Amino acid sequence: MPAVHIVSLGCARNDVDSEELAARLDDGGFTLTGEPGDADLVVVNTCGFIAQAKKDSIDTLLAATDLAEGGRVKAVVAVGCLAERYGAELAAELPETTVLSFDDYPDIAARLHAVLRGETIAAHVPVDRRTMLPAAPAFRPQAASGVVVPGHHATGLAGGSAVAGAVLRRRLGEGPSAPLKIASGCDRRCAFCAIPSFRGSYLSRPLDEIVAEARWLVERGVKEVVLVSESSSSYGKDLGGGHGLETVLRALNGVDGLEWIRVSYLQPAELRASLIDAMTSLPHVVPYFDLPFQHTSARILRRMRRFGDADMFWTLLESIRQRCPSAGVRTNVIVGFPGETPEELEDMAGFLSVARLDAIGVFGYSDEDGTEAVELDGHLDDDEIDERVSYLAGVADDAMDNRAAERVGERVRLLVEGHTQYGVVGRAAHQAPEVDGTTSIGVVQARIGDAKVPIGAMLEGIVTASDGVDLIAREE
Repeated sequence: MPAVHIVSLGCARNDVDSEELAARLDDGGFTLTGEPGDADLVVVNTCGFIAQAKKDSIDTLLAATDLAEGGRVKAVVAVGCLAERYGAELAAELPETTVLSFDDYPDIAARLHAVLRGETIAAHVPVDRRTMLPAAPAFRPQAASGVVVPGHHATGLAGGSAVAGAVLRRRLGEGPSAPLKIASGCDRRCAFCAIPSFRGSYLSRPLDEIVAEARWLVERGVKEVVLVSESSSSYGKDLGGGHGLETVLRALNGVDGLEWIRVSYLQPAELRASLIDAMTSLPHVVPYFDLPFQHTSARILRRMRRFGDADMFWTLLESIRQRCPSAGVRTNVIVGFPGETPEELEDMAGFLSVARLDAIGVFGYSDEDGTEAVELDGHLDDDEIDERVSYLAGVADDAMDNRAAERVGERVRLLVEGHTQYGVVGRAAHQAPEVDGTTSIGVVQARIGDAKVPIGAMLEGIVTASDGVDLIAREE
């Protein structure tokens, strides 16, 4: 069977989509390989969110194309957000690459077999995918059966046949944590973001599918699921009453063997009291709040078509910490948005320096095709944006280091992800996979003898020191 190597770029939502593609290809006559040089085809699941992500995607496609010159690789295929967003335009810029749409996913194996036969597949002309579902959320679930939405499926595959209720996914990693998609698309119209145009309108997955996939992941060694979507706090808006994110958390909290449930990307304006209560009281839901504030100036946020200000965010943080003082909080901010004044930048720096946030992502503004912000007045030049990003990133680094130092003396529960010379390394509840730092514990050798603590084990410890955002603990 021909071998295929999948490269997944960008966010965890893309990782879920890559594992759906892996399942379809495995069922469709392909062997999956972790080594690109051993593959007949390289499939790059691209990211098209911001300028740097687009550059990384194109560089990866070019590097894969180089493998095809004199090597085993016969073809390079682009899928994912960049491919969906630009279609034929991307294909014209990279003529050695086959560009496929989300609409090709159900038949991805047939498409790749055709590519190997030397057939040319014309790249699609992008459309606004928001037009594919009804404008009214309540009518979307019924209409969704005729629309391809990556990561949403009612059937799996087995030997080329559809199997009702089966999970359409094949894990590409082996770690104890895995993303779990609960919804796709977005109904918001943030002035800087083009995602809704190529990911479509907001669509929630049925609760039974989410729970079934969580159980499937646990059977394959997963201890933590990270709930992902473009806006997780919007879950259920299209499903009617009683289907909010709290319902998902309560259902997953009852899945045997699932130790941690983590939620990503919560809209600050949607963080209702009942959701905070669920996230700070359910025993298997980690009190981790991923809140993309984007800015602290009310004026800039209105220009961004978002909500809030520093006072609102401060009140929200206090509400969380009243319920759970040790809760982890992550945010992202955009620097250099059109019209941003030096005073507004300083106000944001002041807020970040005292807000006691565990993780802060600082991003420089860049124009995105088809977004409202492109037409706004007050654009800053690139050098000025770079200077502001450098300044605020320094403020953010100091703030995160200080917050980590505050955690010395705290009791933490650690999910083991690897081994060191002196013990194990993993993450505490306030640390999300890959982005928020790690916690190391020197394991008591008398307890485990010569055996290694297994990956996915849970350990209890007391934080004794911090090193930047990373923590060092002793086992309890």
